[in-house]
Amino acid sequence: MRETRPARLFGMKIFVWLILCLIWGTTWMFIKIGLEDLPPVSFAYLRFILAALVIGLVIRFGGLSFPKTRQHWKLLALTGFLQFSINYSLVFWSELYITSGLAAVLQATIPVFGLFLAKFHLPEEKLTVLKLAALAVGLAGVAVIFYDQLRLESYMAFIGSVAIVIGAYAAAHASVLTKAKGGGLGPEAIVFGQMICGLPFLIIVGLVFEGSPFGFNYSFKAVSSVLYLSLFGTIAAFWLYYWLLSRVESTKAMTIALVTPLIAVVFGAMFLGESLRLQVVLGGLLILSGVGLIVFRKRLPRKVIAA
Repeated sequence: MRETRPARLFGMKIFVWLILCLIWGTTWMFIKIGLEDLPPVSFAYLRFILAALVIGLVIRFGGLSFPKTRQHWKLLALTGFLQFSINYSLVFWSELYITSGLAAVLQATIPVFGLFLAKFHLPEEKLTVLKLAALAVGLAGVAVIFYDQLRLESYMAFIGSVAIVIGAYAAAHASVLTKAKGGGLGPEAIVFGQMICGLPFLIIVGLVFEGSPFGFNYSFKAVSSVLYLSLFGTIAAFWLYYWLLSRVESTKAMTIALVTPLIAVVFGAMFLGESLRLQVVLGGLLILSGVGLIVFRKRLPRKVIAA
């Protein structure tokens, strides 16, 4: 009986991890579709305004708790700015100048940044040779899939690529800080608090540089993209992500960023008629090998890299 519960929890964590890969693997496509009609930063804040309203109502009428202490709000203000203001504004803006494939490759650096940041904030999560090797294999797999999209065609494409990497660092830092200092907060409170704190920056930037949202082209594709990204890509995904983050090493949770590009390519082949080339299969095998080394590794003595 004692072994049943840990086994069930392990199975639940794997299931949640897979669901997150599936959800976030489809968001790249919806971002690209929505950007056909909506300006990037405004698109981002419309997504999060709707998500914040919905999750706020769920907390209010579902008997759940909002963040209460000053310490928690300070944490949510910082991580919300990193995760939602910085990361998402740069992701949405950058996809105007670079391919979604290149964006996916650069965003896949999230677990790499997370691995090194955890060394300072989560001393129990050791920086090991195995983890570094696993992440290198996973990143190589993502690069193989999108090798033909890795070229930079203009100065703005270079700036967009740098912006994506900065956003990846911000996202990783937000995750590590949340795990290190977010004890006592439920996943719903974390998601709500971070969005509320991250939204003002996005709204101000959007209004100043992109104009009033009342003048946008709210086509069926634009509205569908906002709805999907709000309900699934934000509320469901981040709720599950913070549940998972509180139960596994941050590096394991962030390996999702390695798998989402593979999911995106597979969905493109299934629903958009895109070709599924041999390089995708080879890259996918590398990604899964790297993730497997981190997520499913046995607890054997490991070489730790000294500070």
